Amino acid sequence: MWLTGATVADGTGADPVAGQAILVEDGRIARLGGSPPTGAEVLDCTGLTLVPGLIDAHVHLGISSDIAADTGYGLPAAEIAADMFANCAQTLDAGFTTVRDTGGIDGGLAGAVAKGKIPGPRILQCGPVQCQTGGHGHLASGWEPAHLWAGHGIPGLRELSFLSDGPEQMRGNVREAFRRGADFLKLCVTGGVVSYHDKLSDTQFTAEEIRVAVEEAAARGTYVTVHAHNNAGLRTAVEAGVRCVEHGTAIDDEMAALMAERGVAHVPTLTVVRDLLKDAPRLGLPPEMAERAKGAWQGQLDAIRASRAAGVRVGLGSDLVGPGQDHRGDELVLRAEAESPMAALVAATSANAEILGIADETGTVEVGKQADLVAFAGDPLAAPELFGDREAVVLVVQGGRVVKDRRVS
Repeated sequence: MWLTGATVADGTGADPVAGQAILVEDGRIARLGGSPPTGAEVLDCTGLTLVPGLIDAHVHLGISSDIAADTGYGLPAAEIAADMFANCAQTLDAGFTTVRDTGGIDGGLAGAVAKGKIPGPRILQCGPVQCQTGGHGHLASGWEPAHLWAGHGIPGLRELSFLSDGPEQMRGNVREAFRRGADFLKLCVTGGVVSYHDKLSDTQFTAEEIRVAVEEAAARGTYVTVHAHNNAGLRTAVEAGVRCVEHGTAIDDEMAALMAERGVAHVPTLTVVRDLLKDAPRLGLPPEMAERAKGAWQGQLDAIRASRAAGVRVGLGSDLVGPGQDHRGDELVLRAEAESPMAALVAATSANAEILGIADETGTVEVGKQADLVAFAGDPLAAPELFGDREAVVLVVQGGRVVKDRRVS
């Protein structure tokens, strides 16, 4: 396959190169520039801007339906699955060729996509989130006995969270998550915005509980990331050896310095906060969730600046939940406003690939990498609103295979 005529932004932050041709062979980028080999399939990308396949480092494909109905036995498993499959397809359609699911699915969905049975991005997933009873991630109603929570799972498709109270229960639960195909682990170490039984200021899990998860992840050659909105819970987690933090709403200069010292990455999530502030009931959540989200917006903007100043690796995640996850690219739009369009693109490509541990395979337009490529009609670095416009995504190549092509002939 020979892609020619595009302006290529390679995901490293380097200046785009006009008219950069790309040769794809056996699913990988074989050469940049030169002449097409005899018999190559030619894709004319004149006038388009071509970037690496986008990566969303914080998704919840397992929460693709109305949340209240989904978590309260209000929907049949078939409808839940249908919504999840549709979400996978529209995620790929938006140019996201890889995602990291940070809680809710298991190896079943990831495997179905990998086998080509449904269209979707390459999925790395942690299986069920590890949370404490009554903590963030335990979405049962207040009068539902905790021992019934496991009954909400759908084996082979979706299990939102495991209740892990105490080191030994944590050890058993994370081992079970790995048995079901988890690629990494996620723990909730503070209260959350979408929570029914805690406050953002709550700390969750002891250092000993967190260390158990870190030990088990290390034994598997992988890592732990944590949901954290306050620095007390985050500090405990960082000192226990976790490698990434999601949201990081309260990260300040002191915390960012500690994270940089320990090599802990930061994945901010702006879109979900904006969505909650705009219309929480549309997602199947009570209106008061918007009140909980108010401080998270400015907090995350400040945290991005603190992390950048300290030299922390900063990725990008949308954290979309509930129905209507058709605007995943808005996360790049919001980050472009907070930083710059190029910073948003780098965060969604090479930085995310490094955080996910797949930088040898994807994240940049580079010889030897998987041919994950996205072409926009126009220049999103000059007009960043294009990142959020699925109609502007006119070509998607995943692993050397064209999965979307709406170029104007």
